[in-house]
Amino acid sequence: MAVSVTAALLIIGDEILTGRTKDKNIGYIAEYLMGIGIDLREVRIVPDVEEEIVAAVNALRQRYTYLFTTGGIGPTHDDITADSVAKALGVGIGYDPRAVAMLRERYPENELNEARMRMARIPDCADLIENPISKAPGFRIENVFVMAGVPAIMQVMLDSIAPTLETGAKMISTMIEAEGIPEGHYAEGLAAIAAGEPRVSIGSYPSFSASGFRNQIVVRGKDAAAVEEASAAVRALLGRLRGDRSPL
Repeated sequence: MAVSVTAALLIIGDEILTGRTKDKNIGYIAEYLMGIGIDLREVRIVPDVEEEIVAAVNALRQRYTYLFTTGGIGPTHDDITADSVAKALGVGIGYDPRAVAMLRERYPENELNEARMRMARIPDCADLIENPISKAPGFRIENVFVMAGVPAIMQVMLDSIAPTLETGAKMISTMIEAEGIPEGHYAEGLAAIAAGEPRVSIGSYPSFSASGFRNQIVVRGKDAAAVEEASAAVRALLGRLRGDRSPL
């Protein structure tokens, strides 16, 4: 049986919810985790409010193998992720000498002010996630990984922690062009194929371009034989419908 390792992503920040900052991390993390055999099952976005962060951390870390968070570990007053995670896990928090040393690699002593020192406050017993770009570290405590919200920094942090993660069977994906056949023509048949093969998931994804509608069907699963069998059934279904071009 294919091993399933699951994850959730918690995005923290008022700026995401107001639309001021456009999230660029969800897609990257989802694709990255899928590529190494971890299923991203849930994504939540919460504001910079302690009780909201604590509640989300406790719900998600108990439900999935791993919880990844992004955002809220900078030097400003509203960067409260570290304190909130410490509260969620019931541990103390303070200046971590290792984190202080990392910050001193970047900032002269006279520039390492109180605001910047906030980035060295780490929950007790946490492991640090190195940050070669700006030096301010993320951290891991139990199954919770706390990373920066800045995409470039988050990406190097993810590269750093990936070798430490338990992984499962990788997702196999097959894309089949529906060749302009309207979704309404193959929906019933696609549902029947999906119901008959529970080891795969099947999705239909229409898009629009200058040349008109384009429908793509994607078959995903961790059992190669099941994916191939379902894909063959989809291709056969489309083959039977190719002469039918009436609109939805």
